[in-house]
Amino acid sequence: MKKLIHGLQEFRSRYVSTHQDLFEQLAHGQKPRVLFITCSDSRIAPNMLTNTDLGDLFVIRNAGNIVPPFGAANGGEGASIEYAIHALGIEQIVVCGHSHCGAMKGLLQIGKLEEQMPLVYDWLRHADATRRLVQENYSNYSGEELLEITIAENVLTQIENLKTYPVVRSRLYQKKLQIYGWVYYIETGEVLAFDPETHSYLPPQSQIPAHERDSSDLPFTVTTAPPVACELPQQPETETSVVAIPNGQPSYATNGNSHSVPAPTWIPPEQSARRVYRGNRANGKRRVR
Repeated sequence: MKKLIHGLQEFRSRYVSTHQDLFEQLAHGQKPRVLFITCSDSRIAPNMLTNTDLGDLFVIRNAGNIVPPFGAANGGEGASIEYAIHALGIEQIVVCGHSHCGAMKGLLQIGKLEEQMPLVYDWLRHADATRRLVQENYSNYSGEELLEITIAENVLTQIENLKTYPVVRSRLYQKKLQIYGWVYYIETGEVLAFDPETHSYLPPQSQIPAHERDSSDLPFTVTTAPPVACELPQQPETETSVVAIPNGQPSYATNGNSHSVPAPTWIPPEQSARRVYRGNRANGKRRVR
């Protein structure tokens, strides 16, 4: 408590005193640009991570950055989502998972939680689709590698849950809402973002439209985070699978014809990690190669 009180004093003397205009604006109301859904983990600080000011992010935090499907729970997540989009006019949502997530560790051994932490057990059941997908499609992996997979897959599961909300579906249909999936790596401070075009996790510059990019959007020369590629189902007439990763660049085989997909310019060829989490487009299930 002593540390918190000293922190309050520092906040008022160093930050508030030098940002008077900002606080006067915030006193009249909020106009956040992004709904940021992330984990309650104490190692995650959304404003610090994104270098944003007070008032820029509308934040939902809970164990495992979980979004219960519409109608599945009476918690505050649904109300906050509805308020953010309808009342605040937010047009961008980020679902951000993170490495070493305790909630995802619990999800992988959920049976042990029912007696010891029944409320945690009930909450993690909202991520049961993630657990089932990982259990049935990643049986050859274990330990930290399986945890990484679970974290990446869970972000995509929660995005699908988001789409069950009427206000979200309506705005997506009107093309007035964008949803992004991120994974934050605590040990390096890096973020990888899910790219629906390549069905993979890439540096977040991939989410900036090409006509809006400039040299400041390409800061990476090397990334220590693993390249994660979670492929989504596609139309049945075309079947694609990852067949090789030469120099860190995935090579795809489509309808029996192999061809390379050029990596974005910010993915360095010297990337050390070689694991690619990918999906089976033929049946809509995701697995690891």
